[in-house]
Amino acid sequence: MKLAQRMERLGTETAFEILARARQLEAEGRSVVHLEIGEPDFDTPANIVHAGAQAMQSGWTHYGPSPGLPQLREAIAAEISRTRHIPCSPDNVVVVPGGKPIMFFLMLALLEEGTEAVYPNPGFPIYESMIQYCGAKAVPAPLREENEFNLDIDELDQLLNERTRLLILNSPGNPCGNVLSKTEIDKIAEILRGYPDCWIMSDEIYSRILYGEEHHSIAAHEDLRERIVILDGFSKTFAMTGWRLGYGVMSPDMVMQIARLQTNATSCTAAFTQMAGVEALTGPQEDVEKMVAEFHRRRDVIVEGLNAIPGVSCRTPKGAFYVFPNFKELGPKSKELEQIFLEESGVACLTGTSFGEHGEGYVRFSYANSVENIQEALKRIAERVSAGF
Repeated sequence: MKLAQRMERLGTETAFEILARARQLEAEGRSVVHLEIGEPDFDTPANIVHAGAQAMQSGWTHYGPSPGLPQLREAIAAEISRTRHIPCSPDNVVVVPGGKPIMFFLMLALLEEGTEAVYPNPGFPIYESMIQYCGAKAVPAPLREENEFNLDIDELDQLLNERTRLLILNSPGNPCGNVLSKTEIDKIAEILRGYPDCWIMSDEIYSRILYGEEHHSIAAHEDLRERIVILDGFSKTFAMTGWRLGYGVMSPDMVMQIARLQTNATSCTAAFTQMAGVEALTGPQEDVEKMVAEFHRRRDVIVEGLNAIPGVSCRTPKGAFYVFPNFKELGPKSKELEQIFLEESGVACLTGTSFGEHGEGYVRFSYANSVENIQEALKRIAERVSAGF
């Protein structure tokens, strides 16, 4: 098969590969605790499911506008205005099937050979994959444990230059659960004022999954807003991963460009899914609050349990639903730990290097599973560690 050379630059999201292997082991009769996939284990709230079904029955099964249905764009604009404390109109919103198209379309619009993009590392693997696919230079900004897995502001300043066309921020972060403070965001904004050709993609998909923290968006800086794109969506907050519903908030001019790319790639987002999104934003929020409270409880269980294992240390994440414990004292590389825990212990997790080179020595566990299953996973990990490597 003769493929275009750019396909060699395309990465992957290994969570789905590990999930497939875990399912295979289960089919062979093995017991596996799933801590690999970044997906809430809760059902989509009943009112949202009902709204989607009712939309299908009412004829919302046809093409819609490429930027999204007016009803959902209005609901998103109201949500952004309320939660980010910034003016936002439907003209600032484009709706896409999941969060990834915002990443991909924005990079296609901005990046080319000779340009650079700075992204968090460890970070969501699709950032680096898409930057490289677009032909740009992927410049990792290391997230270090001693800095609470947040950006080193002085180091960031050294990474940016006149060729930088995009800076990616992710708070709350995947895989580290880090949260940028207002002070940190203000310092980043000050640096960015010196790079007028650099756009900012602020990935805020976990913005409502916080534990005693307040969410701050760089979009609050009015003078930068024309080159900021907020990425958000419904998958994590409303347990709607399979619905494929995300959105971007940006200048109307960039909305037009992203909508053009959507027209060429997917035409539009499913109309009945969008109507379910309207209900998600405007309907009752109790299920979201209960889910976040349960994630908080699970976080405390898994952090305490990991820190009780000799040779393992784990920072307490401030948001999202992942922990990124340090296994460096134990010897094996992260990839080896991923394989040992799955194949020998029946615990599915992800090597820290799935999220970039700076993830070596770490493993990511998703605590989107029951407390009982988390405790069982901790028991299996502790037994394997005590047996030695």
